[in-house]
Formats: sequence, C-alpha cells, structure tokens
Amino acid sequence: MKGLINKDLLMVKSNLKMLGMVFIAFILMALNDMSNFFFIPAFLSITIMMSTFSYDEYNKTNAFVITLPKGRENAVKAKYLATLLIVLISIILTFSIYFIVGFIKNNVDIEELFVSALGCGVGIILLEAILYPFIFKFGIEKSRIGMFVGVFIIVGIITLIFKSNISIKVPELIVTLFDKCWFIIIPMLIVLILLVSYKISKNIYLKKEF
Repeated sequence: MKGLINKDLLMVKSNLKMLGMVFIAFILMALNDMSNFFFIPAFLSITIMMSTFSYDEYNKTNAFVITLPKGRENAVKAKYLATLLIVLISIILTFSIYFIVGFIKNNVDIEELFVSALGCGVGIILLEAILYPFIFKFGIEKSRIGMFVGVFIIVGIITLIFKSNISIKVPELIVTLFDKCWFIIIPMLIVLILLVSYKISKNIYLKKEF
C-alpha cells in the first residue's frame, strides 16, 4: 500500500514547478485581499487528487493494481490516505501564505487563520468523501461532470433558501452542545463520514471489472 501512496505523491511531485508558481500567485493575491485566498490552496488539493485518478485511467494502472495481493482494497485505502496527506499539505500551505503576507502587512489574525483553514480543510474532505464513491463507480470524467452539476444544485438550493426567507430553528440544546464541544464533534463526524465513504468505495472497487 505504501507503494500505491507513493505513486500518487510522485504524480504530484511531477507538477512541483507549476505548484511553486501557484504558491507565488497566491501570495500576490493575498497581498491585495487576505479574505479571498483561504479557499484556493484547499480547492487546489481537489484538482491534484482528481489528476491522480486521470493518470490511473490513462495509464491503465487499475489493471495492474488488481493483480497485487489485496490490490483492490489497498488501492482504495491508499487513495484516501494520499488525499488526507494532500489536504494537510494544502492547510500548511494556507498557514504559510497567511504568515508570509501577515508579516509583510504586519497584520496576523490567528483566530481568522485557524477558522478559515480548518473550514476549508473540512469542506474539501467532505466533498472528496462524497465524490470518491462516484469516481470508483463511474470513472473520473463522468464524476467530474457530476461534481460541477452537484455544486450548481447545492448553490441553487442555498440561494433559494436565503431568497425565500425560510427560517430553520435548531434546538438551543444542540446549539449549546456544539458551541462547547465543536472541537470533538467535527473530527468525529469527519472520521465517520470518511469511514462510510471508504467502505462504499471499497465495496464498489472490489466488485468492479476491468
């Protein structure tokens, strides 16, 4: 499985020059407006991981992987572990950009940094947890189209809710509990969602024919 993780990371390494240029571009963007750059490194991690699926399909890697001992199971597990690693790197990138720009502008807000970076990381992990079972089932191209359609549908629903002034009442007990224990609740939910996503992806991949 370690070799499968290294395979995905090597694909990322092959694009290091491009990522370096993107890193510099992020810093220049952040110099103009600190509030608009937080989501970009996290979103970039999605693009990077999507490219690993594209490489696998183009090079017909799956046909080789399934011949390895526990190849199917390890392939799915490696993809999820590589994703978590890339998301972690993207969060570190976000912190780095913020501190560089904050040092230049003499304006560092640790609370804003923490909340924004954490929110982006959680959002990306959730999106990939939802998307991966579809990729393993239908392939990267169809899933990429589905992702864009899904984003438009979600944005449309959210816009409709706000425009219609629908009030959603959350019990005060739940609000209080979340406010006091969010640092426990959020990681537990993320782990649970990832485990469910992984189980679904693994079952799909174990039955898939190449």
